Amino acid sequence: MGVSRPAHPSAGAAVLAVDAGNSKTDVALIAADGTVLSTGRAGGFQPPRVGVETAVDVLGRAVEEAAEAAGLSRPAPGNPYAVQVSACLANADLPVEERLLAQAIGARGWGAATEVRNDTFAILRAGLAAAEGPRGVAVVCGAGINCVGMLPDGRTARFPALGQISGDWGGGGGLAGEAMWWAARAEDGRGGPTALAAALPGHFGLGSMYELIEAVHLGSLAPGRVHELVPVLFATAAAGDPVASALVERQADEVVALASVALERLGLLAEEAPVLLGGSVLAARHPQLNGRIEALLAERAPYARVSVVTAPPVLGAGLLGLDALGAGPEAYEKLRAHFE
Repeated sequence: MGVSRPAHPSAGAAVLAVDAGNSKTDVALIAADGTVLSTGRAGGFQPPRVGVETAVDVLGRAVEEAAEAAGLSRPAPGNPYAVQVSACLANADLPVEERLLAQAIGARGWGAATEVRNDTFAILRAGLAAAEGPRGVAVVCGAGINCVGMLPDGRTARFPALGQISGDWGGGGGLAGEAMWWAARAEDGRGGPTALAAALPGHFGLGSMYELIEAVHLGSLAPGRVHELVPVLFATAAAGDPVASALVERQADEVVALASVALERLGLLAEEAPVLLGGSVLAARHPQLNGRIEALLAERAPYARVSVVTAPPVLGAGLLGLDALGAGPEAYEKLRAHFE
């Protein structure tokens, strides 16, 4: 977790909550009693692609929208927008990145104190009741895959989540790529048959995998549209295709491996603890995927309480901000009621 703490605040809100993913940024200004004063939205947060300062500028557009809606003047020394900035950010995958981003955001003067965490922590906190505190494990499977765990005393369990180089497999992008790999080899004869060879190009009105590969390679198909292949993969698996089913099952195995290791690191394997599933792939509740996850966790972590988080991650960022300020139970309840 990255932290930046200027001194002597006099702020208009208690918490500035920020949830920034690759595709969009949501912020909320929250009063000390949990009232949401205003919200803002901007584009995706991608410092590896555009640089830290430009990426933080994107956050700034959402923050300024929320501040204007709340009637707050531009921040000045000693007069920030909020006491606590609680930012949960995509691409803050390593503690060193969290620290650098906390410094960059803290320099904008939006809050008297700034804490930056990876965005998976927002899913974790959003799925936990206020009375429980930040105790449990969350696995997010959206465009990518990640897992974090947290205890009320501040201890965490986490993974680099940098893709293949850090041992990761799956997520929406990975599943789409794997589906295309198997389908391409089925069509050209290097691999065995699979219904994916017709289903994937058919989704885009194309007649062959060759046409789909060409469209992706030449850019006539927007890169983001490749993620549309994930529901096609699940539908093909549900229809009984062995190759597609094997990919779905492997994704479940990866989720369970992450959750089990995180629980073990935190000493939670032998006691009741929540395991929260988030991100578009898991939130879709595909029976083959989620059912296998629950069955395998029942074997490896029998005390785990599995649930799917559908609340917006900015709620989790806000709850983490209230945690930092030692808010009372009424504030948590009011904030949660606003977003749920």
